[in-house]
Amino acid sequence: MASFPDFVNENEIAKAKLIGELPAPVAPFDQKSGRETWTVAFAPDGSYFAWSQGYRIVRLIPWSKCLKSFSVGLNGVGPGRISRKSSVGQLQGSVPCEHTIDCGDIVWGLAFGSSVPEKQSRCVNVEWHRFKFGQDQLLLATGLNNGRIKIWDVYTGKLLLNLLDHTDIVRDLAFAPDGSLMLVSASRDRTLRVWDLKDDGNMVKVLRGHQNWVYCCAFSPDSSVLCSVGAGKAVFLWDMDKYSLIRKLEGHHNDVVSCDFSPDGALLATASYDTRVTVWDPHLGTMLLELGHLFPPPSPIFAGGANDRWVRSVAFCHDGLHIASIADDRLMRIWSLEEKSPQAVAQLSSGLCCAFSTDGNVLAAGSRDGSVRLWASPRSVASLQHLSRVALRRVTSTQQVQRLPIPPPLLAYLTYRTV
Repeated sequence: MASFPDFVNENEIAKAKLIGELPAPVAPFDQKSGRETWTVAFAPDGSYFAWSQGYRIVRLIPWSKCLKSFSVGLNGVGPGRISRKSSVGQLQGSVPCEHTIDCGDIVWGLAFGSSVPEKQSRCVNVEWHRFKFGQDQLLLATGLNNGRIKIWDVYTGKLLLNLLDHTDIVRDLAFAPDGSLMLVSASRDRTLRVWDLKDDGNMVKVLRGHQNWVYCCAFSPDSSVLCSVGAGKAVFLWDMDKYSLIRKLEGHHNDVVSCDFSPDGALLATASYDTRVTVWDPHLGTMLLELGHLFPPPSPIFAGGANDRWVRSVAFCHDGLHIASIADDRLMRIWSLEEKSPQAVAQLSSGLCCAFSTDGNVLAAGSRDGSVRLWASPRSVASLQHLSRVALRRVTSTQQVQRLPIPPPLLAYLTYRTV
């Protein structure tokens, strides 16, 4: 079975440059289950990188320290490596500090959140709060195997909140990007729960609709829409002002396990065990593009049988032009939306998750052995056309664009129907 379609010359696909590795923990847990890196995350301001390295442990590392350690790899000489025992000591002034956090149970989900003072809590008639989150505070939410969510202060490594309500594994977490500190958790108990951390972590709403496990959730860049996917073929879109279901996107042929919005919110990428990544227009609910990982693609009735090509994770690059995918065929792919084919690939055994750095220059991917590998993203200069499209689509829905009195080719470009 081929990994690329006939029209793609495998020899012409660039090999992604490995710039560094964050090693897996060693004994006394050697080779036992529970060591998986289920999640990796970058802080919104690019200051920290976090990953779950198995056995209840989350490591928080200043991203500048990672880049310094990997400067050899970035200069093209070879990949860098951070020691398992490296530490930058205690917090002194504003110097970022590395932390190793024991969360008390296996960690499945991670999310960074930061506060914007003008974003008030949605809770009313509350005159006193236990916590008053400042503008310079950075939080880390961890979703655990026992259904709990723990909120940590990134700068001190101290536990702030313990959220209790889920009855099964908290598989994923997402903070609203608008600085409101609204947190959404996706769980195997078939629900999504909305928490207001500015109201001491009180639960605001339970979103019900999934008939089975919920694997992943993601906010649109303007925080108005939430996407959730799980053990089922449908992709759910939620209105986060009304906490109601907008629509279900139908088109996958097996469980959908990962989702991510483009930086302008005009596109939504979903990854499925049906061996495909699908790119949607979330405003219209239409399918724009399919990125296949098995050729010829399996028919719908056999889409669940090609489990050596299951896609585990998908992530949008911040340039809006590249998508990364992790699949069970031991390959990491970085796709170009303009070429509709992989622009770079790399070997990755037992990959589980991936995320781009805030500036889009680095892709991090976690594996079942508890390690994280980092690659340089393909370098490209976005055209003025694309930058103008991103600026417009950040504030304009597809329906609004369609009403503009513009030529059809420009309309197709602005609505991404040319991808």
